[in-house]
Amino acid sequence: MNPMTSWTMQVLSMVMAAAAAPGLSVEPSDRLAAMDIFEFEFAADPQISPDGSRIIYVRQFADVMTDRYYSNLWIVNFDGSGHRPLTTGHQNDSSPRWSPDGTRLVYLSDVDESTQVYLRWMDTGQAARLTNLQHPPRGLSWSPDGTMFSFVSFVPAEPRVIGSMPKAPAEAQWAEPPVIIDRIMYRFDKAGYLKPGYLHLFVMPAEPGTPRQLTHGDFHFANRWGNATPEWDPAGKHLVISANLREEAEYEPLNSEVYEVSVADGSFRALTQRNGPDHSPALSPDGSHIAYVGFDDRYQGYQVTRLYVMKRDGTDGRVLTADLDRDVEDPRWSGDGTGLFFTYDDRGRSKLGFCTLDGKVTTVAEQLGGNGSAYGGASYSVGGRDHLAFNWTTPALPGDVAVAERNGAPSRALTSVNHDLLAHRTLGEVEELWYESSKDGRPIQGWIVKPPDYDPTRKYPLILEIHGGPFANYGDRFDLEKQLWVAKGYVVLYVNPRGSTGYGEEFGNLIHHAYPGDDYYDLDAGVDAVVAKGYADPDELFVTGGSGGGVLTCWMIARTPRFRAAAAAYPVINWYSFTLTADLSVFFTKYWFPGLPWEHPEHYMQRSLLSVVDKVKTPTMVITGEEDYRTPISESEQYYKALKLLKVESVLVRVPGEAHGIRSRPSHHLAKVLHILGWFDEHRRRPAAESP
Repeated sequence: MNPMTSWTMQVLSMVMAAAAAPGLSVEPSDRLAAMDIFEFEFAADPQISPDGSRIIYVRQFADVMTDRYYSNLWIVNFDGSGHRPLTTGHQNDSSPRWSPDGTRLVYLSDVDESTQVYLRWMDTGQAARLTNLQHPPRGLSWSPDGTMFSFVSFVPAEPRVIGSMPKAPAEAQWAEPPVIIDRIMYRFDKAGYLKPGYLHLFVMPAEPGTPRQLTHGDFHFANRWGNATPEWDPAGKHLVISANLREEAEYEPLNSEVYEVSVADGSFRALTQRNGPDHSPALSPDGSHIAYVGFDDRYQGYQVTRLYVMKRDGTDGRVLTADLDRDVEDPRWSGDGTGLFFTYDDRGRSKLGFCTLDGKVTTVAEQLGGNGSAYGGASYSVGGRDHLAFNWTTPALPGDVAVAERNGAPSRALTSVNHDLLAHRTLGEVEELWYESSKDGRPIQGWIVKPPDYDPTRKYPLILEIHGGPFANYGDRFDLEKQLWVAKGYVVLYVNPRGSTGYGEEFGNLIHHAYPGDDYYDLDAGVDAVVAKGYADPDELFVTGGSGGGVLTCWMIARTPRFRAAAAAYPVINWYSFTLTADLSVFFTKYWFPGLPWEHPEHYMQRSLLSVVDKVKTPTMVITGEEDYRTPISESEQYYKALKLLKVESVLVRVPGEAHGIRSRPSHHLAKVLHILGWFDEHRRRPAAESP
């Protein structure tokens, strides 16, 4: 058992003491309570068997005693029967992948402390550990004949040495030596400070043995910290991957190509060649064509990712989704090779689409996703005669496994992993809202979450919650944080202002080199719309958001005094300092700004929140993880110090050990929710306990 930090214990004690204290009002038993955060489970990464009859998925859960997240593997038949666990315990099992004949399963597990590859025989349930790697593997993929599999793993490089230190005397206890950094990207959010080395491609037999490294040297997978799964060709002689192997790879982070890698000797050749990302390659069933996604890079903040197909040798490449003004992700071929499935976000919904080879696009399923927030994102798999399994969410369902068929019956859920909890909880109703921006009359989409016992004769305190990204989207998906807030009597508004994805390239690029900016009008008009509907008390307005939403929170309170209090979570405050301390500096300076900070200082400073901080009068909380390397805590510290110098009521909340998002530990996620709620309660016109 991992001991909890004193900070964690303080949070949990605060929650439990508040619930038990005599004389204090306690939320009705049918509402979500703070400690329910430890009870939610989420279904992810559903993998359908080759014959389409069974689905294995990752079931994620939290443990209140260790304050950790864990995951096990579960299985369910396509008809919904036979739902049961394959693995159990306080461990992290992930990435299940069926063998081509469906008799075996490879997956990752840290059951023996380090993350390794395991093989399971489906007929007996027997499992064996296959690897003894020093660094966690990822991207498991079977060879077509089922005799081998490939994976990706980190290979250390020799650190640079400058100067020669003398040898320490025997039994002397010298300090740790200095660390030399010579790469532009030397730390990454959630990964921390990076050790010298690269991710490389390996193959090994589907039995205990020795992995064989295929790639060497300075090797940049297209998605170094994300999905780097290779694709086998039907003959099992080559792997197809996406990588950025240019000399300027560090300075052109998106400029990747599709490559084929020889399994025999590791030699490789490029199959695409253009300025822009080409990634997520998928081989047709007969091996004659490769599908992939990407775009011609114009260095815009937002560029629509399209679906392409080319011959196996890289010739005759053409775009299939030229008429679909939405981002295409994760292409998979249909069983007959006549088209491709893919996911895309459209007006607040994650959808599963199908595109024929002549470019005709249809929607197969909707409501994909389920990560506990209103953000988009989905995973799916294809098996049998185009049987499909995917994770599925609605405003009332946190995340389950659902199935569909290419041209068959409507989608249906197979699991209900939170029924035991939600059968005894009443959630807030989510209502879709469309309104016009006060800037230019553009239609803006949003959603209102109402308290569980909503009374239309009352006016409620309102929380405007703003999404990050900023090139991302919210939608009609379950959101735990928002449901916890409405359980405490608030109405919550969340919207997709200009710059949000899922509305086309023109809408997304309205904030290109102009963020934050006119998105203020989209957000402010949303508050007006909710007030006009009679849902919100205009004297009880609050605003919060994380990352890009933290930026816009600070932007809002510099433009209007209408909010009684604000809570900015891990914001960017000073674009000049941010681009020189964030992990993705090269990306931000190249795509979000017209050039480097010292070349355009006025551009960086005019868009920084420090340029308008002197207009802020709103009581403001700033909350950030101490190990956030995406929007480093130094940004929050600058804003807090500026507010203090201006004598604006403010607090800075530092969360130990947390990266961007403050979600790595359940209690820290809970603390973020409760600190924001507590700050708003403190600044209510009437104390929360006295509200009608």
